[in-house]
Amino acid sequence: MTGQPRLLENRWDDSHAATLDEPGKLLYRSNLLGADKRITNYGGGNTSAKVMEKDPLTGEMVRVMWVKGSGGDVGTIKLDGFATLYMDKLEALKGLYKGVHDEDRMVGFLPHCTFNLNPRAASIDTPLHGFVPFAHVDHMHPDAIIAIAAAKNSRELTAEIFGTDIGWIPWRRPGFQLGLDLEAFVKANPAAKGVVLESHGLFTWADDAKDCYLLTLEIINKAIAWFAEQTEGKVIFGGAAVNSLPADDRRTIAARLMPEIRGRIGKAERKLGHFDDQDAVLEFVNSKEVGPLGQLGTSCPDHFLRTKIRPLIIDFDPANPDVDKAIAGLDQALEAYRADYTRYYEACKHDNSPKMRDPNPVIFLVPGVGMLSFAKDKATARIAGEFYVNAINVMRGASTVSEYQGLPEQEAFDIEYWLLEEAKLQRMPKPKSLAGRVAFVTGGAGGIGRATAERLMSEGACVVLADIDAAALADTLADFAKRYSGDAVRAVTLDVTREDAVVSTFAEACLEFGGVDILVSNAGIASSAPVEDTTLAMWNKNIDILATGYFLVSREAFKLFRRQGLGGNIVFVASKNGLASSPNASAYCTAKAAEIHLARCLALEGADAGIRVNTVNPDAVLRGSKIWTGEWREQRAASSKIEVTDLEEHYRKRSMLKLNVFPEDIAEAIYFLASDLSAKSTGNIINVDAGNAQSFPR
Repeated sequence: MTGQPRLLENRWDDSHAATLDEPGKLLYRSNLLGADKRITNYGGGNTSAKVMEKDPLTGEMVRVMWVKGSGGDVGTIKLDGFATLYMDKLEALKGLYKGVHDEDRMVGFLPHCTFNLNPRAASIDTPLHGFVPFAHVDHMHPDAIIAIAAAKNSRELTAEIFGTDIGWIPWRRPGFQLGLDLEAFVKANPAAKGVVLESHGLFTWADDAKDCYLLTLEIINKAIAWFAEQTEGKVIFGGAAVNSLPADDRRTIAARLMPEIRGRIGKAERKLGHFDDQDAVLEFVNSKEVGPLGQLGTSCPDHFLRTKIRPLIIDFDPANPDVDKAIAGLDQALEAYRADYTRYYEACKHDNSPKMRDPNPVIFLVPGVGMLSFAKDKATARIAGEFYVNAINVMRGASTVSEYQGLPEQEAFDIEYWLLEEAKLQRMPKPKSLAGRVAFVTGGAGGIGRATAERLMSEGACVVLADIDAAALADTLADFAKRYSGDAVRAVTLDVTREDAVVSTFAEACLEFGGVDILVSNAGIASSAPVEDTTLAMWNKNIDILATGYFLVSREAFKLFRRQGLGGNIVFVASKNGLASSPNASAYCTAKAAEIHLARCLALEGADAGIRVNTVNPDAVLRGSKIWTGEWREQRAASSKIEVTDLEEHYRKRSMLKLNVFPEDIAEAIYFLASDLSAKSTGNIINVDAGNAQSFPR
C-alpha cells in the first residue's frame, strides 16, 4: 500500500441506470462492486434494496427486500440470484427471537417471509440488511477496510480515519442478533453512513442506489488513501528474510512440488492445485514475519472458510534451493499440520458439531517461490488462493499501522463448523464421476481428441489439450472455456516426437492443475502407399508419431503417476489397422500395431502402482478428423476403387452392424476406460468399429 494508491473508479453510467427499475439498479450496482476484488472477494459480501412491489395475492403494493441469496457472488449474480422477502414478515420475526442461542432457529423462519414464491434461499446476512432502515445497503469485504477491522485498535483507527461518518461494531457472528445490533446503531447514530464490523467488513447505506454505490467507493477509497499515506516508507512484514528466485525457477519448483503435495493430500478426495507468485504473495512468503503472522490465521470469516484458519509454510531455502529436501520434509510437515488441526477441532467442538472434515491444509507458502492452493476443483483452488491474497493484504495493512489479530480459534471454529454451514455443504450436488481428476489429451484439437476432452469435462475432469496445430488448439480452447469454464481447460502446443517438449508440457500441466491422472494418447497421422513406394521418411514419420510419440508421453505420465502415488490411467487411441492388415498402408499399420503392444507392456509394468493401460481401436472415423481431410481420404478411396464422396457410405456398408462411427462413439469408450466404471480392467482393447471380423482381438 505504499506509493500512489490506485483508487476505485466510479463506473456508474447514468444513461444505462435510467433504463432500469429498482431491482435492475440493485443488480447493476452489485455487478459493478463485485467486478473489483479490492471491493469484495469472490462470493463475499452482499447487497440489498427495499422496493415497493405488487403482492400477487392481494394486488396491494407492499415493501419487499431484494437481497443477495445464499451462496451467490455479487460480481456475477443475475436477478434470479436474489432472495425476495416481505419486509413486514421479516420485521415480525423480532417477536419470535429469544436471544443469541436462538440464532439457528431464526434462519428456519426466513423461508416463511418469501415474496412471490421465490425459490432462492435467503442467506444468514438477511437480517443485517433488513433491519437497517435505509432502502439500499452494501456489505463488502474490502482489503483496506478489513485491515482496519483486523487491527488490535480497530475501533480507534475507524474513528481516526472516518470520524463520525462510519461507526464500529465489535465482532459478532453474522445472524439475527447482528442485524439487531446494526438497527440499534443506526437509531443511535442517525447521521452515520455505515459501520466497520470488527474482523469482518464494511456496511454502508443510502436511500438511492447510485448514492449507495458512490458512498461505498468513497469509504473504501478513503481507507486506501489513508493506508498509502501511513505505510509510505515503512518496512513491511518486518522486511525480507529471503529473496525471490527468478520466475522460471519459481515455476519449475512449483511444478515439482505440486504433484508431491497433491499425492499426499488427495488420497481420500482428489485435489486440484493452483500456483500464484504475484508480488503481494512473494513479499509475504519472503518476509521475516510470515511465520508468526501465518500462525495467527485469517480474520474475515469468508477468508478462513475458503483457506482454513492458517496455511502450511514449507521449509525451503531459496538461497540453497534443494527441492528434494523440501519434498522429503512434506510428510512430517503434513503430519504436524493434521495433528494441529485435530487439536483445534477437539478443543473447540460442541456436542452437536459435525464430524471433523479434511484436516489437510489448503494454502501452502513456499519462501522464494510463491503460494500453492489445493481444493476439490480448480476454481475452488484458485479462489482459495485469491482469498489468501486478500488475507495477506489485510495482514499487510493491519501489521504496518497497528498489530494484526486473527479471529480467535473458537470463533473461527463456530463458523467453520456452524450447523447451517454444514447443511449448505450437505445440499451441494454429488461430485461428477471424474471430479478432481486431470486428463492430458494429445491430438486434443482433432475430431476424436476434441470429442474426448468434451466427454471427460462433462464428467467433471479438467483437461490439458495438447496438439501440434496451434490454430485449431486456440479455437478448441476458446470454445471449451466459453461452454464449460476457463478453470477447467488448458492448452499446450506439443509435437509428441520431441522429448523436451513432452517433458515441459507435463510440467506445465502440473503447474496449472497440480498433476495428471489420465493420459489419452491420441496424436495421429495417416499415410497410404504400396510398400515399394513407401519412403523412409514416410515410414519414420509414422513410427515417430504413432510409436515413439506414444512412448514419450506414456513415460512422462508413468513418472508423474508414480510420484503422485494415486494410481493413473492411460488410454491409447490405436486403430483397427493395428490388428487387421490393410493394403498400401504398411507404415501406418505397423506403427499402430506397435502402439497396441506398447499398451500391453505398460499394463504389465504399471499394475503394481495402480496404473491402468487400455486401448480403444476406432475404424473409419471420418467426421471431424484431421487425418481424413487430406491425401489419406483420397488414398483410401483409391485403394477401395471408389469415389472420395462415397467413402463414408462405403465404410458403413462394410461394417457388420452397418453403422457409421463418429468421434463421440470413440470418446464414450475412452471415458469408460478412463473412469472407475472400468476400475478392474487393464491391458484390454475395445474395438469401436461397428464390427469388423478381421480385427477381433481374440
